[in-house]
Amino acid sequence: MHDRGQSDGLVVPVKLPNNAQGGAAEAVEGSGPAKGNTASETRPGRSAGQGVPSDLGRVRRVARTDKEAKFTALLHHVDVERLRSAYGALNPKAATGVDGITWHEYGQDLEANLRDLHARVHRGSYRAKPSRRVYIPKPDGRLRPLGVAALEDKILQRAVVEVLNAVYEQDFLDFSYGFRPGRSPHDALDALAAGIMRKRVNWMLDLDFRDYFSSLDHRWLERFVEHRIADRRVLRLIRKWLAAGVIEDGSWTAFDEGVPQGASASPLLANIYAHYVFDLWAHQWRRRHARGDVVIVRFADDAVVAFEHREDAERFWAGLRERLATFGLEVNAEKTRLIEFGRHAARNREARGLGKPETFQFLGFTHICGKTRKTGRFKLKRITDRKRVRTKLRALKGEMRRRMHLPIPEQARWLVSVLRGHYRYYAVPDNIQALSAFRRQIIRHWRTALRRRGQRPTKVTWERMWRLTDRWLPQPQILHPWPELRFDARTQGGSPVR
Repeated sequence: MHDRGQSDGLVVPVKLPNNAQGGAAEAVEGSGPAKGNTASETRPGRSAGQGVPSDLGRVRRVARTDKEAKFTALLHHVDVERLRSAYGALNPKAATGVDGITWHEYGQDLEANLRDLHARVHRGSYRAKPSRRVYIPKPDGRLRPLGVAALEDKILQRAVVEVLNAVYEQDFLDFSYGFRPGRSPHDALDALAAGIMRKRVNWMLDLDFRDYFSSLDHRWLERFVEHRIADRRVLRLIRKWLAAGVIEDGSWTAFDEGVPQGASASPLLANIYAHYVFDLWAHQWRRRHARGDVVIVRFADDAVVAFEHREDAERFWAGLRERLATFGLEVNAEKTRLIEFGRHAARNREARGLGKPETFQFLGFTHICGKTRKTGRFKLKRITDRKRVRTKLRALKGEMRRRMHLPIPEQARWLVSVLRGHYRYYAVPDNIQALSAFRRQIIRHWRTALRRRGQRPTKVTWERMWRLTDRWLPQPQILHPWPELRFDARTQGGSPVR
């Protein structure tokens, strides 16, 4: 039994209908959602008394054990200590927002600044600033819009997200991996690999959501948040962030829909939207309608769903398009594909007179139906996505030109950091050839930059380059274990189909 007079600030649970218009909160076994009807009357929870600890452990326990609970008093967890921790977690070298205040400038009088921010937040006078629009290149050559928040907005959003995570980490489903504490892209890759190897899957639905972050409907998003959060001050902060808009070339534009990529609160809000629109629906569809095995893995707006039967995949895809349309979302028809993929794909395609199974990309890796050398048995092979490599090498080529007049040891130390960062992510089993090819391209670009150091082309022989690279640039080696081993270690042998 929960003591509802404690600091969690709960209200009695209410029911929510099982249709999209009623809030999209279908019941789920295991880590299911809150049930409730946002149109129903609720009884406010009582505030905490003096001396009640402000840690989040009790919030987590209640959220985990009472899936119908609403939290009416959470903002008091955003204290000066949590704001200080949020400030310390920010990147000191990150770009500044519209206020132009850097991390170091804010820290010169940190305690006074944090106490002032805390006071404004709790008396309701805090105002969110617009984000500053910047663009970064995507692997396909297009530009991805980012919103750089002002420093105080970053601090406050990070602190509030930490509090809200205490609730939502108990609700989010196991196949959701993106932007969650303790979960990485490699956890998602491991789960997918384990599912492909251990489950009877023959068809892969590679989903691409069209402009996901910029398409989230604010009204639906607020309704989804209100399923669990009834603290009016927290809800008001979220509305302020959504309404802050963006400044680009000196002009302010409102966010009528979507959340700015780059803001600290955006990943959590996007995950909440996907939880109610995609995750709960997909989990229920798998339990109620699938005739064979189904494996689901989602990382933010990237998702892969593997099926045993093609009929299941086609019915899922048709239902998903209808589902997404209800909430203002759609899949990118040009990039979303249903392909034959799995342990029997090569044999089945050969019997029908077709070529090798198609490949698909997920989280920077191309997934391939391969075979073991000794026995010829099926194995999943993953190599670095070539588009990602091309994009990265183009950026590195320009950066090398900018640094080409620096001392060679300084250039080398920078290239070492580039290579090690690349290896940390891409050094998975079976990918050594792609890692070696990336290193060779780095060497070629470095040699070209060194030859252009003077007014006249400088002669840099390959013999000299090999001496430089042998001295400075680390050789690739596999750093990650086989995905199934790491998946078992993380889940204690849990099922990849969860």
